[in-house]
Amino acid sequence: MNILDRGGLIRESYRIEGISVEECRSIFMDWAIKLPEEQDQKAAIGLLLKAYGLEGHPMTAILKEGLNGAEGSGRRGGAKARRG
Repeated sequence: MNILDRGGLIRESYRIEGISVEECRSIFMDWAIKLPEEQDQKAAIGLLLKAYGLEGHPMTAILKEGLNGAEGSGRRGGAKARRG
């Protein structure tokens, strides 16, 4: 199991036959929420693409979208961001 995919969410998405883009997006969001704050999201997504990326699979497309939209230093939002 990949240390960045501890629950196996991303890996399992590649095993679901006929999975939709919407389902992959939901799985990706669940994964992203569980990623430790100190983890560089862009680096993590890049490693997942290397480990699992299968061209033509909807999860690969979602991971690439996430890679292009990821902040290099982590996420913003939640209670920590509101405290200012």
